[in-house]
Amino acid sequence: MMLRAASSLSESGTALCIVLIFLIPFAGVGLALINTGLGRARSAAHLMMSSLCVISIAALVYFVCGFAWAGIPGESGHTISAAGKIWDWLGAGPLCFRHLKLDGSLASLTALYGIFAVAIASLIPLGSGADRWRLGACCISTVLLAGWTYPLFAHWVWGGGWLAQLGRNFGLGEGFVDCGGSGVIQSLGGLTALSIAWILGPRRAKYTHDGMPTAIPGHNSVYVLFGCMLAFIGWCGLNSAGAILFAGVWPGESLLIAVNTLLCAATAGLTAAAITNVRFGKPDASLTANGWIGGLAASSAGCAFVLPVEAAAIGLIAGALVTLSVEWLELRMKVDDPSGSISAHAKAGAWGLLAVGIFARIPSAAADAANGNTATHSYQWLAQLVGIATLVGFVFPLTYGLNWLLNLVYSHRARAEGEQQGLDLFELGAQAYPEFLKHNDEFTE
Repeated sequence: MMLRAASSLSESGTALCIVLIFLIPFAGVGLALINTGLGRARSAAHLMMSSLCVISIAALVYFVCGFAWAGIPGESGHTISAAGKIWDWLGAGPLCFRHLKLDGSLASLTALYGIFAVAIASLIPLGSGADRWRLGACCISTVLLAGWTYPLFAHWVWGGGWLAQLGRNFGLGEGFVDCGGSGVIQSLGGLTALSIAWILGPRRAKYTHDGMPTAIPGHNSVYVLFGCMLAFIGWCGLNSAGAILFAGVWPGESLLIAVNTLLCAATAGLTAAAITNVRFGKPDASLTANGWIGGLAASSAGCAFVLPVEAAAIGLIAGALVTLSVEWLELRMKVDDPSGSISAHAKAGAWGLLAVGIFARIPSAAADAANGNTATHSYQWLAQLVGIATLVGFVFPLTYGLNWLLNLVYSHRARAEGEQQGLDLFELGAQAYPEFLKHNDEFTE
């Protein structure tokens, strides 16, 4: 992707890119509503408060050091020499945006995009830690994600790092391709969610003595489904702006990207609804929402390089994968993930990355881009597999290790009485719905 990253934008292209970036916060609002709606009513205010804090901390940490380490596309970073090649492994941008002109330049647009992108990645683990993750712990965990884990992988993919160089150095297609963040945002956030879920353990009374899971339904399906609609708006901006900034896509391709994003989400959501209708006799709203978000996550990687019919196929597979994965994690792996973050983001995002190697037609660095020459690279799938392996084999152990060390000095999980009472009262001192709901835990006992 480094070879195709935009070097400059026209005045109209810059204006469109700014508008698209301004849409991205809708994705954050949507995820916050989904996480809250799929959690318990007695922790609803805590989840929304956590979302606000996480967004704020992610933005500040990325401003201080994250942007510097993520780097600027097309500019040099810290390199090492291996196998006779020069590999870029860490960005060398300015700390605290020093000397960065916020004037619509490529660097300034990348900085603003990065702030919103890291905020979305930081919101994803909140869903897996719902109803039991302490506010202070999730804030410190966000510092680790926004200050190190995210910038490091973002540089490798978007900042001209070694994954982007796989094409030039090893002839693996055009290098690792991820236009809108299926890997950088979704899979990274989802793998962090898996780390948090493992460290926290399941919610109280989630599993019976014989290991069977107990249903703990989300408290507000309207929040969840409305969040899906808002997320789609944000994803259109996320995918389109990312493709323009990091893949050098012509701004007019935003129309194709929006169509592909919608088709991928639509087929994924409908697939999830159909599967749950067949299995349970009625469509399940929460799993349909998970499927929809999974389709959005899968759409991001190749949104600019696939045909609409291929985007629909990617969404269909993502919807089935997410729906079955949620049950598999809960039943087989004993992972309590209230919002389905691991399946909808980590697994669907990984499928989206792999789908690039199967379906995408990517402009060749050697082709005349002005004539729209494209090529289906025989080794592009291998570059995508290397990226996925890096996420699973390096990023996941890294984020798990950092959060495990944090847990040694500052416990992630709220005390038992706090979980039973509800984190709204326990950590915030007030309920989200004090006058309207009387909570009853009989279904969890």
